[in-house]
Formats: sequence, C-alpha cells, structure tokens
Amino acid sequence: MSANKKQILHNLISYLFVSLAAILLAFTYQLFVVKNGFAPAGLNGIATMIQYKTGFSIGYMSLLINIPLCIWAYFLIDKRFAKRSLCFCLVYSFCFLYLQKIGLSAFQYNAKGHDTIFPVLLSGVLSGFVYGVCFRNTASTGGTDIVSKYISKVKPSLNFFWITFILNTFVAVISFFVYAKPDNNQNLIYDYKPVCLCVLYCFISSFMGNYIIKGTHTAAKFTVITSHPDEITQDILAKLRHSATKISAFGSYSNNEKTVLICVINKHQIMEFQKILKKYDDTFSFSETVNDTYGNFAQVKK
Repeated sequence: MSANKKQILHNLISYLFVSLAAILLAFTYQLFVVKNGFAPAGLNGIATMIQYKTGFSIGYMSLLINIPLCIWAYFLIDKRFAKRSLCFCLVYSFCFLYLQKIGLSAFQYNAKGHDTIFPVLLSGVLSGFVYGVCFRNTASTGGTDIVSKYISKVKPSLNFFWITFILNTFVAVISFFVYAKPDNNQNLIYDYKPVCLCVLYCFISSFMGNYIIKGTHTAAKFTVITSHPDEITQDILAKLRHSATKISAFGSYSNNEKTVLICVINKHQIMEFQKILKKYDDTFSFSETVNDTYGNFAQVKK
C-alpha cells in the first residue's frame, strides 16, 4: 500500500473514531445528564442549563456555539484539528436530536434528586473517555475544549485538561443560580448540590481524559549503575523480553569505571525487575515513570 493510501486510510479511521465518540457522548447526555439536574461541563453544560430553563435543545445550541468556534479554530489553531472537531460536533448534535426525537425514557437514569452521584460518575467516566479518544485523534468535543486548545497553543507549558477544568469551574458557579428552585412561597432556594455535581463531573472527565491520552502507554524506566552489566542484561532479556542500553561511566567519588544501563519495561514487570537487581552486588538503581513509548517496546524481536 502506498504512503498516500495509508494516510487516507489513517484519516478515515480517525474520523470514524471521532464519530463513534460523538455518538457515545450523545447517548451519555441523553441517558445520564438531562434528567438529573446538573450541568456537565463547558459550553455543553451551558447548553444543558439553557435546555433546562427554556426547553431549547442541547443539539441545536451545540451547533450554534461550535460551528463558529470550529471556523475560528481552523484559522487560529490547526486546520486538521478544526475539521475533526467540526465532524464531532455535527455528529454529536444530530445524534442527540435524533435520540431526543425517538425518546429513551425507558433507559434513562432518573435519580430524582436522590442518588444523583451515580449518573455523575457514569457520565464523567464516559465523557472523559470520549475526550481522550478525540484528542488522540487530533479532535475535540468543541466548546471550552477548543478554547483550552488555543490557550495550550499560546502557553504550551499549561496542561490542556487542567485548563479545561478551571474553565468548567465557572460553569459550576453559574449552575448554582440556574438550578435554584422556588419554595411554597415562591422564594428561590439555592442549593450547592448542582455545583458539587458539576465539579465532580469535571474532575472525573478531566482525569479520565488525561489518563486515556497519557496513561495507556505508560511504562517504567530504570537507570542502573552496576559492575555486572552483561549478567543483568541477559536476565532482563530472558525473563522480561526487554533489552537495555549500555553507557560507560566513571564514579565521581571513587573514579572507578562503571556501566550505566537504561531499560524501559512494562509497569507490571517492576517487581520482577527489582528481583533481578537484588541478585547483584555493587549495583544501584532508580526508576522513573514514562508517559508514552514508541517503536519496538512491547517485545524484543527474536
């Protein structure tokens, strides 16, 4: 297959994943969010509050908000990111409107104000999964995600998901006033519960999204300073199916020659790696967490 065809296939698969994520988010909102009196996150959270107050559908509000944002992102952020984000927003909005039309009342989780934390947990995990899938495919769910992406572009040192979390905190504050209910005397009763649910949702979805992006390929990196490099390398290869990089070095205190081994292994192999090191004297090691790996990492070629 030519490089051009591979690129086309890769793009089609990315759009497929983005579309499936949009459908999942539409089901998530219909099943767990709209009936439970809390704003989920971002501009979609604002759309949820507008629907709660006026009945104007989240699907239509999402289109009104996100199409201009995607056009803005096309010129100021990244063209591919903007097009895939627009794909997500269109699929999500039309799917939400269709689900709203056919009705899912038999399957909706209606906590009726009692165990609302459970739909928050479910929707937070599912939405975070959607966010992670989108950003792994150079897309977003629109709204504050696009704003956060722009801020991350201007300030690369800032973590995208924590920027989003901060922006969503403002949505939580607004929800304090939106979900106030009148008592018997028509006096508004303000409740912190919608605020807490919104913040919890934002935290769970941010954590889950961050994990999907950075946590799925995490590994452990060991730096080993030893006088037994060949023996340790053979043990690592035989027992863990990984190799190591050897670097010659000298101790600054003793000025004796040592060998530094650098080895990246799977997280579940940490205990086995430590057992190997315990067999050898004159060996020092420390470990670090690796957020992602590339190349031939899963297994050493035979």
